[in-house]
Amino acid sequence: MIIRKNISQVLLGLVLLSTGCTEFIEPSIEKKNVTLLAPSNGTESAVYAQTFWWEEVDNALQYRLQVATPDFNNPARLILDTIITKSRFSYTLDPGNYQWRVRAENGSSQTPYGKAAFIIQPSSIEDQQVQLQSPANNLITNQSSSVFKWLALFGADKYQLQIDTSNFEDETILFFNKSTPNQEFNVTLTKDKVYRWRVKAMNATVESKWSVIQSVTLDKTPPGVVFLTSPTNEQVVSKNVTLKWEALAEAKKYQLYVFKSDGSSVYSSTFPIILTAATYSFTEGKSGEKLFWQVRAIDEAGNFGAFSEQRSFLIQ
Repeated sequence: MIIRKNISQVLLGLVLLSTGCTEFIEPSIEKKNVTLLAPSNGTESAVYAQTFWWEEVDNALQYRLQVATPDFNNPARLILDTIITKSRFSYTLDPGNYQWRVRAENGSSQTPYGKAAFIIQPSSIEDQQVQLQSPANNLITNQSSSVFKWLALFGADKYQLQIDTSNFEDETILFFNKSTPNQEFNVTLTKDKVYRWRVKAMNATVESKWSVIQSVTLDKTPPGVVFLTSPTNEQVVSKNVTLKWEALAEAKKYQLYVFKSDGSSVYSSTFPIILTAATYSFTEGKSGEKLFWQVRAIDEAGNFGAFSEQRSFLIQ
């Protein structure tokens, strides 16, 4: 009987290992290869803003992208060395000879690098487009002061930054319209609105195309007050009480406090806790303890709403 039982346990272990090993063991990707798509090896282009693109690798968590000039065997300069989670990345380069490479990585292994060489030919900035860097497109922020940044464009002496709240319908009444020799400008946004921005490069004779238009939203208005639903105030509850409140449409997260019987000392180092759901299972506490709790909402811009009422409950 003991032998049969041991054999059954071994067989069960083998079945679990064969059917669910990916849940416990991260697969190795060291024998896989990264297939580069663009720019392909030997490409020559007059476009300074290049989009590096490759096929995704199964079980990869991230990719290391590097660009060197003229190549990695005899590098004069490492232009780019970055970790990203997607399989595309855009970057603006000067004319010259380059080699780029990508490897896939996860927590325990990595692939060999896939490599390709390409050439950027000189061209007029009239044919080029400035690449915007930050703020990230569609950012929602509660910070009035924003630094607008973009990548340098070869052949440019200065840049024109325009910001508008009406999608550039009338360039005579823009919110912001200034030139600078730098690749950034600090601008103070004044009202809760959606601001759209764009940049073009210039030199003494010509101008580039306008960049793509990106947006940033200023939102300094806090969300509303959370209404607590259960337990009701001073309710007697069993241990492991579920705290609930009404979800707010403008809330992305909630901050929950649970206090000791004095109503002001946090119950434990767990609190305050940030939650995405409008409920929390409180498993701490002792029989006979009277505890207090309250919640406030946090919106996407990071604004904190006012606290809800403070309620108490008694653990029976």
